[in-house]
Amino acid sequence: MTPFTFQTAPNIVFEPGASGRIAEIVSGFGAKCVMLVTDAGVRAAGLTRAAEVALSAAGLDVRVFQDVVADPPSGVVEQAVAQALDARADVVLSIGGGSALDTAKLVAYLARAGGTLDDIYGVGLARGERLPLVLVPTTAGTGSEVTPIAIVTTPTAEKKGVVSPRLLPDWAVLDPELTLGLPSHITAATGIDAMVHAIEAFTSRHRKNPISDQLARQALALLSANIRTACSNGRDVEARANMLLGSMLAGMAFANAPVAAVHALAYPIGAIFHVPHGLSNALVLLGVLRFNLPEAEALYAELAPILDPEANALPAGEAARRFVEALAAICRDCRVPASLAEVGVTEADLPRLADDAMKQTRLLVNNPREVAYEDALSIYGQALRAAPASDAREGYSPMKG
Repeated sequence: MTPFTFQTAPNIVFEPGASGRIAEIVSGFGAKCVMLVTDAGVRAAGLTRAAEVALSAAGLDVRVFQDVVADPPSGVVEQAVAQALDARADVVLSIGGGSALDTAKLVAYLARAGGTLDDIYGVGLARGERLPLVLVPTTAGTGSEVTPIAIVTTPTAEKKGVVSPRLLPDWAVLDPELTLGLPSHITAATGIDAMVHAIEAFTSRHRKNPISDQLARQALALLSANIRTACSNGRDVEARANMLLGSMLAGMAFANAPVAAVHALAYPIGAIFHVPHGLSNALVLLGVLRFNLPEAEALYAELAPILDPEANALPAGEAARRFVEALAAICRDCRVPASLAEVGVTEADLPRLADDAMKQTRLLVNNPREVAYEDALSIYGQALRAAPASDAREGYSPMKG
């Protein structure tokens, strides 16, 4: 018997048009003022308009904070908290990508519990009460709508996490129609991010559990079967719905069986070079998987038939290698950049990246194989020298965005 604890959001709605229920859900809290946390791009695309109109029609005072940026700096979070306090918001709603959802979690917590970000960095340090919280993702990647985690970039460009069940929302509202306009390159990067969540949850050394395992397998099946279609035909509602569902299931999985070295090595790329989180993960994914093979072979072999049915009849070692190859093919087909050089990283930057990656002890401890500084440096070096995604390769079929 494997003892475990599993936690997730108490209320989830998943259907096309589900965002039409936001006003009803928010009104259910008896709120007078709702703080909407989003970013300027999402709002300019009109993805928050219907909710804003419906909330106002329901008699709610709607205050909008739209200054969220990727990998939210601590200063942005603090500005949002100050605005929520000034408005006396009694519900926090977020419509956006993972950065907006993470910011909203912290706003809901700090606006009620008080204190500062520095007080709650780490695991289980946020113990107070929070404002009611409703999260509505507009990308299929982070799974933030069902995770008790918020990631912040500190003034020293280090990524720190706040991990606490208090950050789980009251409602996660999943509407695939909100993802229909997502550009191909964002669809690809966020989709790979969700696949990484599933893979690392399944192979985590700590808190691996049978519920997360099943969620990770189902997530990987949905994501791998639909990511190419979602990238090539972004108006395919069925593919978009499956990606959004897969992302959520992967979020549930890694919220309870935490991620590892892929994320640990990705964080410095995002923090230093301002590379989107999903792409940062994709850039180091294959190198980390190959590094892990000696310790994770059996687990990768278990996952291999999900991506490549022919792997089912192969010995574990060969099946595990086919698993890595299948992921490489997905990255190629979805035109995900393969080289760190493509995002501005140079050889001289690698030691700093490796130094910062080694600070991610919360994540590295979960990796199937222990990662030393020299290992991180080697993985970054391989990623730097990888052939650019634009190169013609066997089996690569360029797709229109």
